Order: sequence, then structure tokens, then C-alpha cells
Amino acid sequence: MEMNQIRTFVILFFFFFSVNGLRTLSDDPCDPKAQRDPRTLRSDQITVLINGYSELRIPLLQSLAATYATSPLVSSVLVLWGNPSTPAQTLAQLAQNLSLHYSISLLRQSSNSLNNRFLPRSSIGTHAVLICDDDVEIDHDSFEFAVRIWGSNRDRLIGFFVRSHDLDLSRKEWIYTVHPEKYSILLTKFMILRNDYLFKYSCNGGPAMVEMRRTVDRMSNCEDILMNFVVADETNVGPVLVGAKWARDYGDARNDVDVDHHDGDQRLGLKDEGVKEVGLSSRRGEHRKRRGKCIMEFHRVMGRMPLRYGYGKVVNSVGEQGLCEKGGHLVFCDKS
Repeated sequence: MEMNQIRTFVILFFFFFSVNGLRTLSDDPCDPKAQRDPRTLRSDQITVLINGYSELRIPLLQSLAATYATSPLVSSVLVLWGNPSTPAQTLAQLAQNLSLHYSISLLRQSSNSLNNRFLPRSSIGTHAVLICDDDVEIDHDSFEFAVRIWGSNRDRLIGFFVRSHDLDLSRKEWIYTVHPEKYSILLTKFMILRNDYLFKYSCNGGPAMVEMRRTVDRMSNCEDILMNFVVADETNVGPVLVGAKWARDYGDARNDVDVDHHDGDQRLGLKDEGVKEVGLSSRRGEHRKRRGKCIMEFHRVMGRMPLRYGYGKVVNSVGEQGLCEKGGHLVFCDKS
């Protein structure tokens, strides 16, 4: 057997046991026997679920997963790979790279359904779960601050990226939009939530939830909106927006690839325009229309509008906001 064939065999062998072997023991994630006893879940740490799909983003995904894994607040990192067409050898190499950190696991999803992001998993051993994308980077201090805020607001969704629903009175339609002063939808770019909300989304709700999850599959979109519906319907309150010192969404088409915040940008392969274009929101106009249709459909099926507005932003420190004179100019006193 030639050396290249031996190398390929070893990689595929490793992939079989490191990826397939980590799947949940139960074929049915909603099987009550597969659920962990809530009393055994940790409250001092969080489980991170990173959604992966594009092979162009693998270098960035690896970097983000490793960064989360080094935090003392993180119990484990699960990379959920949702692209069924990715070659096994590519995933084997990714699994091998991720295995350098013992707390990171690669799980190949059974389909490309966005609903899979919210499947309950017996490997999750914490009360708090972070759902995040493979192209969003948050500074360490802001991440820890968001986790602390969730600890004081455990029934609510916590994160850094928000949007809003609204009613277009002229067309009598629900729309998906952005308001400068209020918000009602927290995005899965970075979403901290209770572990048991995964079960409520995937397993509860009867025929109505089945139909709404089918809408997510049909639209290939809106899983985050549906989770906001689920949580708001239970809590009757909106999400909590947290301010970040530094946050970068590499998938946002408004990003300038020539801006170099740190030396890692070129190393992560961000000069490739494809890293930005693979995101759903890169098709911004059509994206908003589709998400507005989701809101209308979820409202129709549920028979009510559970989304609630939140206002303001929780920040880590307000500093000294008084004005002081310095060099003939008025500046904030904490800057003087």
C-alpha cells in the first residue's frame, strides 16, 4: 500500500471513531431516557455549540472553537457540521485539528436542517448553552460578561445581535426590521439560553411546532426567530441585549477585508471573498423578506404574537460620564 493511501486510511479511521463515535446514543433526541437529570447539570460553566457549514470558514471555525475552549467558563465546545456534501476526508482533518483540544468535539449532523442547531444533546452537561455562528468573534471579557448576565436572567435569551418585528399597517403584514430604540429578536450569531429550551423547541409544542419547524426547513432560514417565539411565549418578555467591547461578524458583507484588527485576519483566510458571501444574510434584501414571511407564518400557526420588545443595552461599565476640561477641550472625565 502506497504512503498516500496509508495516510488516507488513517485519517478516515480516525474520523470514524472521533466523529461518528461521538453521536448521541439514542437515535431519538427527544427520547426522555436520553435527557440528563437537570440536577446533574453544572451552573458555573457553559456549553458552546458552533454551527459549521462552509468549508471556506474552517480555518476561522477552528480558531473560534479553540478560543472558546480555553475559557474557564466553557465546559465543552460542540462543532455541529451541517453540510452533508463535505468530503469525509475534509471532516477527518477538521476532527483531527480540533482534537488538539480535549474539550472540543465534532458532530456531523444527519441533515442540513437549521433545526438541528437546537436539538437536545445528552453530552451537554450545563444549564447554559451558547448557540453561535462560525464567523462571529467576541472579545473574551464581553463573552464572560454575557455569561454573567445570563446567570441573573436565566429564563431569557442573552446576546449581542438583535433585530425586530413590526407590523406594516399599509399591507397589514408582519415584517422583519431594525429599530434603533427597541428589539424583539435575538440572533443565533451569539445566543445564550437555557438548556431545556432546546427540548421545548425540538420536542414540545405538538403539531403547531412540527409545522413551524417545517417552515424553517422550507425557508432554510428563521430558526432563530422561531426560538425567540418559543421563549417569549413561555416568559412573556423579550431578549436581553448585551454591549460588547469588541465584536466582529466576518460574514457581514459590510466588513472590509483590508481592515486588520489583529494579526490573525490573514492567517484565518479572510482575504477570500467567499467567507463573506456564504452567509444567508449576504443577500440582504431577499433575506429580510423571507424572514418577514417566517414571522407571518409563525404568527398564523401559533395564533398569537408572543414576541416582546426589549429596550436598552446592558453594559459592563458606564465609567465617569461627567465632562472635564483638558487641553482647552471638554472630554469625558474618565478620559482625562
